[in-house]
Parts: sequence; structure tokens; C-alpha cells
Amino acid sequence: MWTRNLVIGCVVSLLLVSANAYGGFVETRGSRFELDGKPFYFNGFNSYWLMYMASDPTTKDMVTDTFAQASRYGMTVARTWAFSDGGYRALQSSPGVYNEDMFKGLDFVISEARKYGIRLILSLVNNWEGFGGKKQYVQWARDRGQYINNEDDFFRNPIVKGYYKDHIKAVLTRKNSISGVAYRDDPTIFAWELMNEPRCQSDLSGRSLQEWASEMSAYVKSLDPKHLLEIGLEGFYGESTPQKKLANPGYEVGTDFIANNRLRLIDFATIHLYPDQWMPGSNDDAQAAFVDQWIGQHISDCKSVLGKPLVLTEFGRSSRTSGYTVGDRDSYFGNIYSTIYSCARTGGPCGGALFWQVMAPGMDNWSDGYDVVFNQSPSTDAVISLQSDRIAALDR
Repeated sequence: MWTRNLVIGCVVSLLLVSANAYGGFVETRGSRFELDGKPFYFNGFNSYWLMYMASDPTTKDMVTDTFAQASRYGMTVARTWAFSDGGYRALQSSPGVYNEDMFKGLDFVISEARKYGIRLILSLVNNWEGFGGKKQYVQWARDRGQYINNEDDFFRNPIVKGYYKDHIKAVLTRKNSISGVAYRDDPTIFAWELMNEPRCQSDLSGRSLQEWASEMSAYVKSLDPKHLLEIGLEGFYGESTPQKKLANPGYEVGTDFIANNRLRLIDFATIHLYPDQWMPGSNDDAQAAFVDQWIGQHISDCKSVLGKPLVLTEFGRSSRTSGYTVGDRDSYFGNIYSTIYSCARTGGPCGGALFWQVMAPGMDNWSDGYDVVFNQSPSTDAVISLQSDRIAALDR
């Protein structure tokens, strides 16, 4: 009995040490992230599919294996979906109606992330049709008799906004079935994201998006003042700074990087980076120049205009691009990583970068061309690992 109690005591002590080492909630101080009073910089990745695979006992090991491998490569932040609206194996099958098995899958994702020292940015809805998104929310309202012109009324219609607020509440107040900790009390979650790549092209003035982000950020913070919050923006400039719109890749999407991120309750800014999609037909030199300018401009604005941290929450290199090679991807990643590291090394506002995206072996049918499968391209793994090592050295 004495031996058994000693073993149990040791295990509990180790768990407590591990929990304490993990630290508290990530915070911001000016234009930098902080963790337990120290600067916090990071390297990370996207894997939108984690909840889906975690909800099936036959595939949940993919989540564990992905976190384990990412941890070995020194990555400490991951971004994933906390939504699946309507359709096959939905988290939310209709407004306010949830699939408990899917929610338990998200519980598992959060629990496993903590085991491997990874914090999560959880996105709450999609701009795009994948996994439901604003189109599904609008359709739900139409099904209940609402006359709605287009999908962008997601940002304006009070019934639709009510559905979305209900989802926010369901997620933030969810008590994890594994850890017993409510999501809003769990420091494993780095931040909430209002929407993946919000766009409101029916109102290029940006006012619709601005009002929506203001309303929803206030609602999130009323339920959860502990976690950081970001909008999910790609970085397009808008009407508040017309001179900066020249930096956009030739078009606008109804967002305003400066005005939107000036909202008091938005804690940090985000950008995405897809020159192959945004600048079709351009050559490699033009795309490389755009990459440098895009990151540099937003770093400058976060430092001198917004006074808030910045995260490059999506970037990638598609294998479906003409002439693609793994070496091209490695070079693309390496150049971006060098810019991020240089900013962080000098105390700048760019806290880290999350590439799009990690997939597990056996997910070939999910491929979008941007996927990275660990151990399939050792040179890419090495580029990622090097960045993690350099960034981690800054946090010591």
C-alpha cells in the first residue's frame, strides 16, 4: 500500500509540475505577447481537421501523432476549427443543436494539445462554404422565414447574428469532458478567432464588417475576459487608410486592417499570405517582392499605428503551382521565417507564423496542395525545426 501510494504521489507531482511548466494565459503588453511576464514568441501550424478526426475512435490517433511530431519540431501554437455547421458529421447540425460526439472530439483536441505543450487558436465560424460557414447560417435563417438578400447579411441580420452568438456561448462555456475545465478557463487556448478570413464584398466601405466585429468582440469578452481575441483578417487595407490600399493585391474585400484592428477589444492583428492565389499570372520575382512588402508593411503598422502584436496565421506554397518543387517550398518558408525571426529578435510586434497546413499520413483525399506531411519531406521538416529553435531561444 505504501509503495502504491508513493507511486501515485509521484505521478500526481509530475502532472502538477507539467501543468505549472505550461504556464498561464498568453497576454499582450503593447505590441508584444507575454507569457507569465516574459516575452512569448512561437512557431506553429494550421490543421483545420483536428476536431473531425478526433471525433472518430478510428482516426483520433492522427491528432495525437500530429501534436507529438509538431512538439518534436518545437512548434507551440496550432490553429484549428471550433465549428462545423450543418452537413455530414456537423458539430452544430442546426442552430443551437450540437453533436456531443463532435464536441468530445474538440475536447480531445484541447486535452492532447496541452499534453504536448501546444496552445490553440480556435476559429468560431468560416467565411467560406467549407464546414458550413456564413452560407449555412444564412440558410438556417431563410429556412425559418427570414428574407435575406445574400450571404453577407450574416454580418447584418439580427437573427443570424443571434445564431452566431449562441454558438460563441456554446463553445466558450463548454466544460471539457476530459479535463473538466471550461474552455473559457483553459490557458491551453491561446486565442479565439471570430471568423476565418471574413469578407463582406457587398459593402466595400468596411462598415458592415466593422460593426459586426465590434458587436461580436464585446460579446466574446463579456463571456470570457481571460483569453485573447482576434478577428481572422487576411490583412487587406480599407477606407480608413486609402493610401495603404495600394499595398493590396489589386482588389478589396470589405475589410479594413487598420480600422478593424483598432477596436478596443481586439487584442492582436493577423494576416494571411497567398501570392499564388492573390496574384495569378505573376512571376516568382513579383510574388517574392509582394511577400516582403506585405509582411513588412503590416509589421510597421502594428508597431507604429496599432500598437498591437501581429501573427501571420496562414501562409503556404501549393504543390499544384506550375513548376513546383519541394525546394521552392523550403525557400519560400525559409524567407518568411527569416523575416519573422528578424522582427522577433529585435523585439518587434510579429509574434510568430503558422503555415498552412499539417496533414497526417493517410489523408490524401483531404489534400489542397498546401499540405505538409511530417517525415515525407525531411528538408521541409528541417526548415520548420530550425525556425522553432531560433524562436524558442528568444523566449529563454
